[in-house]
Amino acid sequence: MKSGIELIADERRQQIEVHARTIELDLKYNSEKQLSVAAKRLLEFDPRETGRPLYWDRDIWNKLTGKDYKKRLIIAGALIAAEIDRLQNF
Repeated sequence: MKSGIELIADERRQQIEVHARTIELDLKYNSEKQLSVAAKRLLEFDPRETGRPLYWDRDIWNKLTGKDYKKRLIIAGALIAAEIDRLQNF
């Protein structure tokens, strides 16, 4: 079984390679800590109640919030890694 950090790293890799969510796009479209806001909201009991982060696509957000809690934890970890990457390249 993979460890938590391995699952998060796999998710981050998938964000970049499959969904083309690169650091460059994060720098361009995810200012104002939106990645960390998304991570926090995904950990809410019902993330749909808190609403999607500013400028995020409604369909993508609904897909993310429909995942089970474990998968939302993994995605949130990958989003935090993406925010760290964005800050390091800002």
